[in-house]
Amino acid sequence: MMLQRTLPHSRSGLVLIWFLVWTSLQPPSPSRASAVNLRRFIGCAVREFTFLAKKPGCGGLHITTDACWGRCETWEKPVLEPPFIESYQRVCTYNLTRLVTVKLPNCKPNVEPSYTYPVALRCACGVCLTSTTECITSV
Repeated sequence: MMLQRTLPHSRSGLVLIWFLVWTSLQPPSPSRASAVNLRRFIGCAVREFTFLAKKPGCGGLHITTDACWGRCETWEKPVLEPPFIESYQRVCTYNLTRLVTVKLPNCKPNVEPSYTYPVALRCACGVCLTSTTECITSV
């Protein structure tokens, strides 16, 4: 009789342990994993980005595309000779892109409605090129 009482209790304990182990082995939800990874991510990667495309004489258009995002290793150290600083500054920038052209809405008759933007295919840490990236050198 005592065996019958402890057996159901033991089964429920085993079921609880199995459930806890099973849930701990499941991969985290995408939103939770993404938030953790983005906070700790060092490097450069392609990431979805939404912006408002606009130009004078046309209406705006929300565009979702792929862009470069990340943090790259950067450092500076003082030296005794001019320019008195040695620096290693890299930014997350486009490595490979393709251009996409869309038609902006509600353009005035004399305004070309075409708008061209880059789509990131591959990104990398590199020197900031003003031809493709807005580089800020002083604050």
